[in-house]
Amino acid sequence: MDEKLVLTQDWDKTFPKSDKVNHRKVTFHNRYGITLAADMYEPKDGSGKFAAIAVCGPFGAVKEQAAGFYAQTMAERGFLTIAFDPSYTGESGGTPRYMASPDINTEDFQAAVDFLSVQDNVDSEKIGIIGICGWGGMALNAAAIDTRIKAVVASTMYDMTRVNANGYFDSESSADDRYSKRLALNAQRTEDYKNGTYALGGGVVDPLPEDAPFFVKDYHDYYKTDRGYHPRSLNSGGGWNVTGCMSFINQPILKYSNEIRGAVLVIHGEKAHSCYFSRDAFADMIKDNPYAENKELLIIPGAVHTDLYDRADIIPFDKMAEFFSLNLK
Repeated sequence: MDEKLVLTQDWDKTFPKSDKVNHRKVTFHNRYGITLAADMYEPKDGSGKFAAIAVCGPFGAVKEQAAGFYAQTMAERGFLTIAFDPSYTGESGGTPRYMASPDINTEDFQAAVDFLSVQDNVDSEKIGIIGICGWGGMALNAAAIDTRIKAVVASTMYDMTRVNANGYFDSESSADDRYSKRLALNAQRTEDYKNGTYALGGGVVDPLPEDAPFFVKDYHDYYKTDRGYHPRSLNSGGGWNVTGCMSFINQPILKYSNEIRGAVLVIHGEKAHSCYFSRDAFADMIKDNPYAENKELLIIPGAVHTDLYDRADIIPFDKMAEFFSLNLK
């Protein structure tokens, strides 16, 4: 917990600064002693104790991208919000860099709740979280373990354990497929240890091959253009370590999602390659769950995966504000 983080004080976001909110940098720590960096957005109008929301994602992004856009926009609607960088990424602490963990990244959300719970201007009984893309799955896992989280939005969600174990569209879902992955990853571990460094897996491919599948083009259009590029984003740069997501193969994070009692709103674009993650996760979450009445799946007609990163005309912010107002009361 003695990590000294270097935080930029410049406005280096991929979205314009709002004149309706106050913005400042904050830090907090998780129970593994990693110091996390966050942007706090406070409504200029309002006093007393706010309902609060912690935001994270997408997977391989930084708080200056979609998470910050969500956080600032929700602050404009009256919530105190923070957008944070996960452990080992962005301006947050943790070494070696560019590692992911189903446990530690779920803990990052819980640590954000720790932090919000003790702020003088936050009502600790009114805390929610928003997870975008891969952090949508992490948000559901956090809600399944953390009873302080009263409401969750999972937007354009990925189940990172499923995609690592089974490949895209479950195209590598056999035991033999997984064994091949394990062979390659463990060979890489030996190489990394021998070299004393961790090989990077590569971010979003650039330049785009002509035969790139649509979802790769979709990511390129965000991470590799002025629209969403950020120098600290793994997806804009060299990516995660090759072995960075290895543990996701064996650790399904949504096993207890049907024990979530708090309110959940799952939002996805109809045309997103990833929509199956939300449809299946929602079905699993409400199956045999006695608390299914406060869960909702919202499919946005015509929207693709990255439309829910930064398209204010497509992201249902009014619906989200209504959802949080109703369930953080």
